[in-house]
Amino acid sequence: SLPAGAAVPAEPLTHPCRPRSRSPPRCWLRSNPYQASLLRDSVRRYLQLPADQTVLILHAKVAQKSYGNEKRFFCPPPCVYLSGPGWKLKQEQIKARDLGEAGFRVCGYMGLDSMGSSLMETQKLSFEEQPDAKGFSCAKALYISDTDKRKHFRLVLKLFFSNGQEIGTFHSKLIKVISKPSQKKQSLKNTDLCISSGSKVSLFNRLRSQTVSTRYLSVEGGAFIASARQWAAFTLHLADERCARSEFPLREGYIRYGSVVQLVCTATGVTLPPLIIRKVMKQYAMLDVDEPISQLHKCAFQFQGSDRMYLCLSTEKVIQFQASPCPKEANRELLNDGSCWTIISTETVEYTFSESLACVREPVSPVPLIAALQLTGGGDVAMLEVQGEYFHAHLKVWFGDVEAETMYRSPKSLVCVVPDVSAFGSDWRWLRYPITVPLLLIRDDGLIYSSSFTFTYTPEQSCIPGQQVLADVPQDSDKLLDSIHQEFTRTNFHLFMQT
Repeated sequence: SLPAGAAVPAEPLTHPCRPRSRSPPRCWLRSNPYQASLLRDSVRRYLQLPADQTVLILHAKVAQKSYGNEKRFFCPPPCVYLSGPGWKLKQEQIKARDLGEAGFRVCGYMGLDSMGSSLMETQKLSFEEQPDAKGFSCAKALYISDTDKRKHFRLVLKLFFSNGQEIGTFHSKLIKVISKPSQKKQSLKNTDLCISSGSKVSLFNRLRSQTVSTRYLSVEGGAFIASARQWAAFTLHLADERCARSEFPLREGYIRYGSVVQLVCTATGVTLPPLIIRKVMKQYAMLDVDEPISQLHKCAFQFQGSDRMYLCLSTEKVIQFQASPCPKEANRELLNDGSCWTIISTETVEYTFSESLACVREPVSPVPLIAALQLTGGGDVAMLEVQGEYFHAHLKVWFGDVEAETMYRSPKSLVCVVPDVSAFGSDWRWLRYPITVPLLLIRDDGLIYSSSFTFTYTPEQSCIPGQQVLADVPQDSDKLLDSIHQEFTRTNFHLFMQT
């Protein structure tokens, strides 16, 4: 599975195992030998036993604006999950240093990105440990007023240890502001509010339109439940209706009413059977509507091939409900309140870092996010551009435990020289198999930012000893071999994402 927001490269990124004949540009930086040696030891220990700390923010893609004194709280509420063994290790370090129990609890505040520094304008978060050892909290009382004229905004999360030590500041993805759910038939010319196949959504239900009765579709213990506290993000796939149910091939495009879809929980992979998504109007399922689905629309999910059976909640259980036919209107079926769901697109942003082996005195933010890799050049010197967000001049790119000469280009771009494979301690001349190393970003003080990207070196066939030589060598064999070698070098660079 791929992290949220990550670009999906076409092929694995590989580099032919060749010696370097030219030195990198002088304007590029790397650590001094003493610091590099210390960092390399730390990175090797980290690679043997990673102690990552992950901050995961889940939020809706759109937010409905409040008007006057009415506060329309964001629904579903933004959630934060803390995971990874590094949290416990860091807390043990603080506990040993401060000799107290109260200093190592994680707390935080969440607000909108233009609210300023006053904590009175934000919502305090208290994290509770879940059965899977993750810390969880949500901001149930956030809203955007009609005095805020922005079309988009971000959420800002500030985390601290309870002894006052700041952990860092983390941002959500952009959230679009809407005045109210669109009642017009959506046009695919304006796709901002449409929902595409493969995107993530949340489903919630409000009995008799009461806010206090809101229940979110979620997954617990491998089963679907209706939760009043936590919500799950589901990948909504568009299916090919002409194929058998067991095959369920997926296809691209925007979701329309009447389409066969499948909901897959992004966290657990638990899926529901194929469903037909229906538009809901005044508690009726409309069977003849095929327009695109819009944000915050009311919809229902009919089990494909069933006799009017719909996905329904009953208190905290998810059940099947049989709709009643309408004798006078064959294109409608009467539902109950529990079968009417509100659909909204969601976003996920994940920040991962490790300070277990570093004496970090500064906040871990900004935490860089890698979105894509792009290789430029080739031959003796290959340059790798790392694209993403929140980059700064104190970061260096590492290929496993080997530091690369790195140049800061912008907050969205770093460029580095790909190290020669001999830097990994292997005799590249006799290498017969690919070497894959993780791609890391490391701050000057030793803070490690891991990524889901890896880099693979592949051996050149001409380097492998013991190969048979052709008996009849053409006269222009040097040119032929040289052209083959150049083509191999040019095409043998690809991008690879570690799952």
